[in-house]
Amino acid sequence: MFDRIAGGYDRLNSVMTAGLHHAWRRRAVELAQVGPNSRVLDVATGTGDLAFALAEAIGAGGQVVGADFAEQMLKIARDKAAAGAVGPATASVKFEQANALLLPHANDEFDAATVGFGVRNFSDLDQGLRELARVVRPGGHVVILEMTTPQRPPLSTFFKLWFDRVVPVLGRAAGDTAAYSYLPNSVRRFPGPEELAARMAAAGLGDIRYVLTAGGIIALHVGTVVT
Repeated sequence: MFDRIAGGYDRLNSVMTAGLHHAWRRRAVELAQVGPNSRVLDVATGTGDLAFALAEAIGAGGQVVGADFAEQMLKIARDKAAAGAVGPATASVKFEQANALLLPHANDEFDAATVGFGVRNFSDLDQGLRELARVVRPGGHVVILEMTTPQRPPLSTFFKLWFDRVVPVLGRAAGDTAAYSYLPNSVRRFPGPEELAARMAAAGLGDIRYVLTAGGIIALHVGTVVT
């Protein structure tokens, strides 16, 4: 499915979020607390926007690895990198095909790991969280940027209208109704912010905090890998 929608993914992201997804990714980068010479893994990197934002924050001397299982998404990310999405004063960025539930990296290999709008697609959330914690060194951070379901009107009413009515229409216009019907369903069945924080703790993360933004539609979680 993600390979099918890769060509229109960036455009529809901008339409569905009114362009705000870039600001939410920048906030995720801030929470990762990375700096010069950091190595960061961006899981479910998609077309690479969060990986590129991380590279800008790290600067020259560091490295960002973007991992995804959808090769067509990765192709677009690599094309964007080749077209100058990252400059000479940013960290190097490489993209690799990988399974988030069995990451091809050693324990403690990275200073931080991020997931932007992808963790709800893990077929085994708890295993994916354990893998994120495993590959980050003690004291490093795991950051999850994800959509969540607002509980109070008027945002809850707007959210239901937008996802039940408008998003499927956008999907039909993009030529893939099934994919954009999957999106609201995946958000509905995903754990709420408190439950996700608890499951991050069970995966080996501590000092877990989360921030709700966009009226409660977006949640940013950060946890620290404990020794």
